[in-house]
Amino acid sequence: MAARSSLADDLGYAHSSANPLHRLVRWGAGTRAGGWVFSRTLRHLDDAVGRLTGGRHSAPALIAGLAVLDVTTTGRKSGRRRTSHLIATPYADGLALLGTNFGQAATPAWVHNLEADPRATVTYRGRSRDVVARAASDTEAVEVFERASRFYPGYARYRTRVGGTRRIRVFVLERT
Repeated sequence: MAARSSLADDLGYAHSSANPLHRLVRWGAGTRAGGWVFSRTLRHLDDAVGRLTGGRHSAPALIAGLAVLDVTTTGRKSGRRRTSHLIATPYADGLALLGTNFGQAATPAWVHNLEADPRATVTYRGRSRDVVARAASDTEAVEVFERASRFYPGYARYRTRVGGTRRIRVFVLERT
């Protein structure tokens, strides 16, 4: 019997090693000013890059070497399908998401959507899989933050900056 591949392997999802420009952008995005700018502009920039490249590239992939996963959830109020462009962390056999919102004060809407309905669809470069999200245990959350901070140091800064103002939710996505 063949071993089951991880969700990241199944999707071909991986972050590239950072070149000097990628490291600079990753550092800048983790600052308070960078987080503020990216929280307001990156989604629009990413949409434009996706349209211009036929979905083959994303803004974070080009400028920071970070793979972007499309996570489609069901809106907790509207009931409509909502897609968010997120950076995921390969974790165990699944993927993990951190609700950091670039270290901003507000919890991102996709977090509330997953809490209301944990069923979602993830898509990366044309490959889609249905998943179910579960809240990471405290131990898993620590491990996910450590792993995520290795490829994107901004996560550690976001966690410090948010501090006691809100709890950053961590989800583990598993295949259904």
